[in-house]
Amino acid sequence: MNNQIHETAKVGKNTTIGIYTVIGAEVQIGENCTIGNNVTIYEGTKIGQYVRIDDNTVIGKQPMRAKRSIFQESKKVPPTEISDNCMVGAMVVIYAGAKINNNILIADLASIRENVSIGEYTIIGRGVTIENYCTVGKKCKLETNVYITAYSEVGDYCFIAPGVVTTNDNFMGRSEERFKHFKGVTVKNGGRIGGRAVILPGIEIGEDAVVGAGSVVTRNVPPKTVVVGVPAKFFRNTPEDQLLENQGWD
Repeated sequence: MNNQIHETAKVGKNTTIGIYTVIGAEVQIGENCTIGNNVTIYEGTKIGQYVRIDDNTVIGKQPMRAKRSIFQESKKVPPTEISDNCMVGAMVVIYAGAKINNNILIADLASIRENVSIGEYTIIGRGVTIENYCTVGKKCKLETNVYITAYSEVGDYCFIAPGVVTTNDNFMGRSEERFKHFKGVTVKNGGRIGGRAVILPGIEIGEDAVVGAGSVVTRNVPPKTVVVGVPAKFFRNTPEDQLLENQGWD
């Protein structure tokens, strides 16, 4: 079959593996999984049951550091974990140290960096990038080409529309002063951000807050408020029927 499966790897019953796939040492793959063609699964990765991984995807890649990167850790990152009933699209890269909980969809061309945790039933859209040291809660939707910068936190039930950009460096790479202020974005439970919005470093989007499409958010957004514009300003309160507490969700 032209595959390379390490002798210490364990593959569960009824799991199918496409051609030209490489499975490293100590990898564990559960039962009833579908692994596509030309997939690379690095050493120690743990994959649950009923998981689908499509063609040309890379799982468990160790990070690499540029000489000028602020991230200069040299220790090896622990293996990736993918729980049951997940679907991972084609040409996705999931780095070592990522924890993907159950029933998650990660669409084609997405990139999930090291030390990222994603909660159950969340949808990661096509071309989404989640940088290192981020957490994303359960039952979120991150749509096509969303960019979540390093050291960000996204709560549960959040919606982030296509093309949203978050940032973490007010000094844009110049002067040592930036290291004192380097901070990602926080989106509290139920926060929603419209398409092509830009969120500046360290900003907090409050619970059930809404950011209008195309807005540039330069200040924290209070809970249960709607902001719009450049720079974003208060527009109104979030309608009562839109609040998480009135949705009847688990």
